Amino acid sequence: MDAFDKKIRQEVSSIYRVIKNRIAPEDMIRIKAAYELARKAHATQTRNTGDPFITHPVAVARIVAEEFQLGANPIIAAFLHDVVEDTPYEVEDIQKQFGKDVAFLVRVVTKKKKEHYEMSKQLDNIKQILDSVNYDIRAILIKLADRLHNMRTLSSMHANKQMKIAGETDYFYAPLANKLGLYKIKTELQNLSFHYRCPQEYALLENELKKEERGHRRQLKSFTNKISRLLSENGIFVRLEVKYKTPYSIWLKMKKTAMDFKHLDHKHQIWIIFPDETAVSEKNKCLRIYSLLTDVFKEKPGSMSNYIDSPKENGYQSFHIKLLNERGGWEEIHISSERMIRNSKLGCLADREDSNIRNWINKFKSVLQDIAYHSREVGYMESVVSNFYNDDIFVFTPKGHVIILPQRATALDFAYEIHSSIGEQAQYARVNGKLCSVKTELHRGDCVEIGINKIISPKPDWLNHVLTYKAKRNIQSWLRKMKTTPYTRCLHCHPLPGDELIGFKSGSKITIHKRNCSDAISLASQAGDSIVEVNFKEEPNTLYPVCISIKAIDRYHLLHDLIDGITENLTLSISGLATKTVDEIVDCTIDFSVHSAKELNNIILHIYQMEGVDQVRRVE
Repeated sequence: MDAFDKKIRQEVSSIYRVIKNRIAPEDMIRIKAAYELARKAHATQTRNTGDPFITHPVAVARIVAEEFQLGANPIIAAFLHDVVEDTPYEVEDIQKQFGKDVAFLVRVVTKKKKEHYEMSKQLDNIKQILDSVNYDIRAILIKLADRLHNMRTLSSMHANKQMKIAGETDYFYAPLANKLGLYKIKTELQNLSFHYRCPQEYALLENELKKEERGHRRQLKSFTNKISRLLSENGIFVRLEVKYKTPYSIWLKMKKTAMDFKHLDHKHQIWIIFPDETAVSEKNKCLRIYSLLTDVFKEKPGSMSNYIDSPKENGYQSFHIKLLNERGGWEEIHISSERMIRNSKLGCLADREDSNIRNWINKFKSVLQDIAYHSREVGYMESVVSNFYNDDIFVFTPKGHVIILPQRATALDFAYEIHSSIGEQAQYARVNGKLCSVKTELHRGDCVEIGINKIISPKPDWLNHVLTYKAKRNIQSWLRKMKTTPYTRCLHCHPLPGDELIGFKSGSKITIHKRNCSDAISLASQAGDSIVEVNFKEEPNTLYPVCISIKAIDRYHLLHDLIDGITENLTLSISGLATKTVDEIVDCTIDFSVHSAKELNNIILHIYQMEGVDQVRRVE
């Protein structure tokens, strides 16, 4: 215990040294008092590791103070974050000694015990943290620090507990860190989660990465030395870092590309980092370095990504290119200033102007409130994840306006982001000038144009092709408002309004059949008591797919007349057409949709009267 006490005192002293130049003397007294209270409250408690429990709040306070560089009250709350949950102290005790603000932060990060949970214990606790953003993001950051230290010390937990905490971390906390721009912490959380969820797979990839690093160390050193010499000869002095990807990021890339480790590209990145200066803009410095490099090394066409002019929404900035190395492979190069590197670690905390943080909070808050209000329509956590916890892409309208969407968003997401009416009437998209389906997945930098048609309306399968909460909510709302039939149509005879129909009731469901349907005949003989009357009426906005088969003598303009009879006379859309002519005899099938059996019969009669048509029949 003496050894532990000495180590803890050293940790606490280190925190005090880090913050003494930016914390007022009176606040230093409060911070020290918070540590003493935490030490006293947790005096008899130990962690699963066997360490005194106080080591945990001290570690969390250190993350808050050093890695997040937050102020006095969050540091105090970090020391005290488990006091109310795990000891006899109450929030009122915290408020009395340290004030309302600290008490609020401690209250938010303290798990509430309930008899009945709205979603589940885990999800309700996550929602409690998200709701704190109504005030500021400090509580979220304290919770992230808490989770980070728990993940760093997870080895002492039972395997089942490890899986629970690691899964929760990968699903929620790591993406949250990414959204806040805390890239370093996001990467560490993801990798730790993978380590405990899949230890064998993690160990295998970790070993492969070590072999890869040993095997390519000499070639990489030669390549980076050439870059250093080239730049220094031109008066540009930089530092270079080779950063290997984590086992988690390698696993994720293998999964996305369906490649094994051996055939995977870009297992590392080379960072070219130049000092901050005011004489030359960062963009010009990056372009100067880019120009010098591509004068000597072959650049992969289309590999340049300019995250300086178009930073990610979490604030990440850099200049990416790929250059050919001596072995004939492509090296991924990131060109950044020291400021960009610092900001990638601090994320949303890098720019601490109140107006910028307030703008971020307002956007975060408005969508969370919207999701909470409509959470019965769309799952709460699914909506949160799809809106906030995917990397963002920037796409553009034809006029150059930037639209921010999550990765793997589609043209439908884009349409709804412009306006709900655009989404509801979206018929097609042009992506970079190319005609595409509205379900097309978009990529960073795409220029997107949406074509609308007033007769188009949302379809149920659209929900499978959108990611954003705004799109999902509007589609769900539209589908819910549409008048739904109480009947289920037989999948064999495909009855239409106006056919001779019969219904069979099973529970609350009524299935309708044409009276000559073999299924209906069978059911009538076995379950006659379930027969009910049906009133399957034609609806002006409801269409049913049908198919007709035509046999005719070939002649000039035959196909034109067939199409014209459906599309022009009745303004119905054809969804499929197949035709084959053998020895002057035409066999043709046409797929389209109708409102009723009467409409279909009119089309069949109209086609029968055409010159050369010998047979027209409905295909079941």
